[in-house]
Order: sequence, then structure tokens, then C-alpha cells
Amino acid sequence: MFSLKHLGSTALAALFLVSLPAWSALAEEAAKPSASKEQPKESAKEQNKEPQGALSQQAKPVQKEQVARVNGTVISRVELERALKVMLSQNQVEQPLAPEMLQQAEDAALDQLISAELLYQEATKLEIKDLDKQVAEKVALNRAKFKSDEELEKALKGVDMTLKDMQDFTRKDIVIANLIESQFVSKSAVSEAEARKFYDENLEKYFKKPESARASHILIGTDEKSTPEERKKAKEKAEALLKRVKAGEDFAAIAKSDSTCPSSSQGGDLGTFGRGQMVAPFEQAAFALKPGEVSGVVETQFGYHIIKLTEKQEAATEKFEDVKAKIQEFLKQEKVQKEISDRVEALREKAKIEKL
Repeated sequence: MFSLKHLGSTALAALFLVSLPAWSALAEEAAKPSASKEQPKESAKEQNKEPQGALSQQAKPVQKEQVARVNGTVISRVELERALKVMLSQNQVEQPLAPEMLQQAEDAALDQLISAELLYQEATKLEIKDLDKQVAEKVALNRAKFKSDEELEKALKGVDMTLKDMQDFTRKDIVIANLIESQFVSKSAVSEAEARKFYDENLEKYFKKPESARASHILIGTDEKSTPEERKKAKEKAEALLKRVKAGEDFAAIAKSDSTCPSSSQGGDLGTFGRGQMVAPFEQAAFALKPGEVSGVVETQFGYHIIKLTEKQEAATEKFEDVKAKIQEFLKQEKVQKEISDRVEALREKAKIEKL
């Protein structure tokens, strides 16, 4: 029930490197077949049409190459465009954006790049043994996710990167990860009392699983416009189908051939549901069954149902001892991220940041 994604120090570092691409995703993209030569050609009008999306609105030759300087280190327009593209993609933002929303997104991406640069500058003060070797090994792992160097270069080109950029970003990721691990993660701890407090305060939200059931049904549908005669015929048909089920015919096959519910294509499977998610007569009948049992004909405002219970999960509460380690890890991550944010804010106060 209670599940918290583990974030290691490298993943935490990547939170600040918003323009660092997901190499696995790039590999998948590169593996997609290119458009077939037999596909219809675009019209001249389509070929000359302005590209759509938030970034196309920004890609104008009059733009400055530099967008900011952090203690003298330049953040380029290319870096910002790349970071913006990744940020919008990760948040599944529909494009094109309205101008004011685009400006807000760009400002947010630039702030993250500034934070990343500040953290990196701080991190370079720490010595890392065999840094070049670590970078080479990680770059090799990333390259191995592609079938060839050509595929890698194609994928990198899609996010305006080169192999040199890939190496630079990998180096930054390792350097920042080292800072986070040595100065934050390794020094952060969560007591059992803190974990217990979180457990008690979030018992209902995270640690209690309500009773649930999974069922299939055969529906002979009616509605408020159905006449008494139509409802009678629908009920009679449901009762006849029930006899066939009781006689041993396959429930799913009958659902596919006779049920009027869209779930018929899945053999009547409705998936898993909890208390309060179905209309009362259906819910009462379903939760009264044992797995494998079939109900009688059940009437609701939707018509007449025959219900087969697939499985049922009783209400349960996870014990503190079973989730203590997960809670401590989660609270530790929260502490680390808060400490990193505080460090970045302190660095901002001392830094010379110029937005150009």
C-alpha cells in the first residue's frame, strides 16, 4: 500500500540539472523507425508552415546568446531552450502556450539552471577521486543504451546536444551528486519517533486500505424511458442467461455475446472497486459474494445484472514496523531536499547573478 519512490543522491542531483536528458528515453526515441519514403509528401504550404510549440515561438535570430551569468559563468540561450523543452515535456504541458504562460515557464527554467550552476560551483570545491574515470564509465553506460553512435548522436541532436555536452552534463551530475551525498544525505537521519509521528498523522491517508472487490457482470440494460413491458422482457432475458451460467456456460463468453455494457468486450470485467463506487444494489450483491460465486439477477437503474466476483480484498492496515524503513527514507529525502534548497538560497545571497 504505502509506496515511496527512492531517490538516491544522483537522482537528487538531477532535480537541479533540469536540462539533463533521460538517456533511456532518448534511446527509445532514436530507435523509432524513420518515416517511410512511401508516405505522402507534405504540401509546400505544410513544409513552409511555422513549427508549432512553445519553443518555436522563442527560436528567433534576434535573441541574445546569453541569458544569464552566475558569478561570471554564462548560461546560454541554447541551455535555456533545452531546459524549457525538458521541463514542459516532463510536466506534460500542452503547447503552444499563451505568451504570459510561456514567459513564466521560461523564468522557472532559468531559475533552476541558476540554482544548478550555484550548486555545481559549490560542489567543485570538493575533491573527487578518479572523477575522470567515473565520468568515462557513466558516459559508456549511457552510450551502451544506443545501438550505435549514430543513433546516440541523432537522439542528442533532438535536444540540441552534442557528445561533448553529454560528457559535461555527466560530469556535473557526478560532481553535484558527490556534494549532496557527502554534505546532506550522509549527515541526515530520521528517528523512530519522527517516523512514528508521520505514521500516526497519516494513518488514514497512506496506511489503511479499504475493502475492495473485483467483479464481472452481464447487463441487460434498461433506463428511465423503458416501459414496464420492456423491463419485464429484460428481466426475463437476464434470468435465462443466469440459467445458462448456472448450467456451466462460460461467464465471459456470455457477457461478450449478450451484455449491453461496454465492459462486454472484456468479458464483463469491471476491474477493482471499493465501497461507495457502485450503485447500492450492485455493491451489496457484489460484496456479499465469495470469490468465484455468481449472484442472482440484481436490479438497478441501469437494468438487470448478473455478477461474478473475481476476488475480494478485506480492509487492512499496514503495521508501523512493516513501513518504518520506508517512512524514514521518505522523511530523510524531504530533509535533504529542504537542506539543499536552503543551501541554494544562501548561495544566491552571496552570488553575483545577472539576468541578461
